[in-house]
Amino acid sequence: MASDSALRIVWIYPDLLSTYGDQGNALILAYRAAARGHAVERVDVRSDQPIPQQGDIYLIGGGEDRPQRLAAERLRKDPGLTRATERGAAVLAVCAGFQLMGHTFYDEQEGVLPALGLIDVTSHRGSVRCVGEVVADADPQLTVGGVGLGALTGFENHMGTTLLGEGVRPLGTVRVGNGNGAGAGTDGAHTGKIAGTYLHGPVLARNPALADLVLSWADGNPAASPVDDGWHLRLRKERLAAVGA
Repeated sequence: MASDSALRIVWIYPDLLSTYGDQGNALILAYRAAARGHAVERVDVRSDQPIPQQGDIYLIGGGEDRPQRLAAERLRKDPGLTRATERGAAVLAVCAGFQLMGHTFYDEQEGVLPALGLIDVTSHRGSVRCVGEVVADADPQLTVGGVGLGALTGFENHMGTTLLGEGVRPLGTVRVGNGNGAGAGTDGAHTGKIAGTYLHGPVLARNPALADLVLSWADGNPAASPVDDGWHLRLRKERLAAVGA
């Protein structure tokens, strides 16, 4: 581990959950954190290693059924992530990782399985496979520098349907695509410093304001990162235009 002054970004189980370039979220956060003046340490934790409890931001990505099931088994035995959230660490979870933050998820082989219960959602197998581009208007309660996050853009590929409990809000309201499942009308969820989404892309490359929101949860600085977002904004414009949004 780096010195106590470093901002630690922990990437959980890249050997199991790293679908559709989700590991790029770690690269985006590290780049923007450095621009905010932080020394940055990235810690990649394989599934046979314990999760450190002293990280500042934890990332977990998507994966297929068997890797998700294996990840759930290991996470339930390892208290590292739960203890980190108890002391206030930030979490961004994508797709299968998002499901693992909730109470339960569905496995094709074993049926309903327990997850971590860090966020009040439950996930089930849907009747429609959700594939394609998603556009969702971010929850207006989420801001960076007093400005809303705007439209969230990403790519989904899942059979899951996620239901939100009373203690969480959706990350966004869907305009294009499915998000939390066919007919749900929302994508993802957030509560405290934990956010989940079905959006790949990676999601933080397409949505730099979301990256800054996660960083603000970790460092307490609500301002946007002082970087040139020209590339990100061109990518956003291209992806939004592709679906007429």
